[in-house]
Order: sequence, then structure tokens, then C-alpha cells
Amino acid sequence: MAYYPLENYVVEQAIEDTSTTQKHQLGEIIRAYDSTFGVGEFIYLVGVASTAIGSLVTYNAVTYQTALAAVGANKPQPIAVAMSANLAAGYGWYQISGIAVCKKTCTVSLAANAAGGVLTTGLVAGTGSGKEILGALVATVASAKAGVVSVRVVVNRPHMQGRVT
Repeated sequence: MAYYPLENYVVEQAIEDTSTTQKHQLGEIIRAYDSTFGVGEFIYLVGVASTAIGSLVTYNAVTYQTALAAVGANKPQPIAVAMSANLAAGYGWYQISGIAVCKKTCTVSLAANAAGGVLTTGLVAGTGSGKEILGALVATVASAKAGVVSVRVVVNRPHMQGRVT
């Protein structure tokens, strides 16, 4: 994957890079193009420990701090897909629209055009009541064979199911 920004200004940090120095405004959203995955949108956020490329994270829309997307029902938080192993105290880009490559558990198979949910912290898996990711749809079949640890998912500003009470 090599995303090239489509913005009319210099994007100082590549989509696939992490940095210990903040190079953009937190919460900034840009569009970028990849020859395989097409155009996507990316948001600039603060990293969290144990993040890997393709991890699902939730983020605070005020502080822009990420957390690995937690297992559990009815957690109404925005979700993004990590584009780098952006750990705690790091800054990086996270995908919020387009075709994203998400980490998944290798023991779960996913059908194309199926909804996805968070089954294991930070990983996409089969859905469960109240755990579906809204604004996300599995783009390609993902088998449960050993070693298959990613799946292509079409995302459009995804968020966890639920409501704030």
C-alpha cells in the first residue's frame, strides 16, 4: 500500500508512517489515493499501546486519543483503522473511509457483503448482537485458515453500535 495525498498542500507525514512529533492538527482529515485500494479518507490521531497496522481503534472526538476497539455491546464510539503501528505517544493517520485492510482473528471466516463486529479487542470478526460496526461492510471473503489475519472492509465513517445515555 502506498497512499498519495490528494490535498492542495504539503502533507508532512506519509499515511503509512508514525511519528513521535505531531506534524498535523489532531483530527485533520485528508483524502489519499492508492493504486490498489482507490481513494480513502484518513484522520490524524494520537496512538495507543499495542496498535498494529490494520487494528481497529476508537477515538475521542475531542482529544483525538485512540484506544483499541473494545469488545462489548452498545459502545457508541467512532472507529478508525490504523495505517501504522502507531503506539502510545505517537501520531499517525487512521482510515475512516474507502477500502481498508483490517486485522482479524485467523479462526473466523467472513463472507463478502457481511457486517463486521469487534470480537477480540482491536480485531474485526463476525457480528454479535449490539457489537456490529455501523458504516462498515466486508468487501472480500476472508477464510478461517491459519495465517489469514486480515480482511478488506469498505468503511464509511464507521462507529460502534449504540447510543449515548
